[in-house]
Amino acid sequence: MTDDNRLVAGIELGGTKSIALIARGREIVELARFPTAEPQATLEALSAQIEAWQDAHGRVEAIGIGSFGPIGLDRSRADYGHITSTPKAGWSDIDLVGHFARRFSVPIGFDTDVAGAALAEHRWGAAQGCSVVLYLTIGTGIGGGVVVDGVPVHGLVHPELGHLRVRRATGDDFVGVCPFHGDCLEGLASGPAIAARAGMAGADIGDDHPVWSAVAEELAEAMAMLMLTLSPQRILIGGGVLQHRQQMFDRVRTRTAELLAGYVVGVGEAELADIIRAPGLGDRAGPLGAVALAYDS
Repeated sequence: MTDDNRLVAGIELGGTKSIALIARGREIVELARFPTAEPQATLEALSAQIEAWQDAHGRVEAIGIGSFGPIGLDRSRADYGHITSTPKAGWSDIDLVGHFARRFSVPIGFDTDVAGAALAEHRWGAAQGCSVVLYLTIGTGIGGGVVVDGVPVHGLVHPELGHLRVRRATGDDFVGVCPFHGDCLEGLASGPAIAARAGMAGADIGDDHPVWSAVAEELAEAMAMLMLTLSPQRILIGGGVLQHRQQMFDRVRTRTAELLAGYVVGVGEAELADIIRAPGLGDRAGPLGAVALAYDS
């Protein structure tokens, strides 16, 4: 494992806000938040903040970038290090790795924000000692990262767990909000989808609203599918949608156990309480994911 005592910087680039930080291991030395505005201004603000911190704390030895996607992760392709086909206006084809590499001349670790969070949880959080780890974030969208033996999974592209298609509950005819797939998981269970289904802002939806039954059903379908395909020892669910609705974890686990129907030997509702959990690092999973990517650069 890479030395965790080096001073490194992290960038968590989100669709609405971005975070810059410097850290030694899991100890955050400085952290600042910025709105994710147009690319040039946002990257300049993040870079200038790291430079200011270097004046106070010394030179960083690596930078990790955990970004919203889709992003290019194949080093043999011209789009490596870029945001690629994002619907976020102005951000397609932006060269993130190139910007920070030119500015700082240090190694750059790069992956999706959710892969970084999975890596941080494997390294410092609730997934320590697990060989297969999933991190799912449910917020404005749904994204998922997969880490196997301490390494984020890449292939043709990075995992896009939020766009899995799940079986619909009988009688549920909500068309979904995903502009690509309509009723994929993100189209049904993301924050905007839940608000559209309920006809009100997410913060105003009571815990007894019937929309949560549909959301629990769809999340459980995804959990069962992921259990059967990737066999994870941890599925950590972060993001704002379930952050203050802990009872949803119980509903999702119960329904997941019913869907698995005893097929995975030794994994029932009690065992799923240990498998399907909130992130151990809480809201620091994303920023520390960028730090973990820096150490692995």
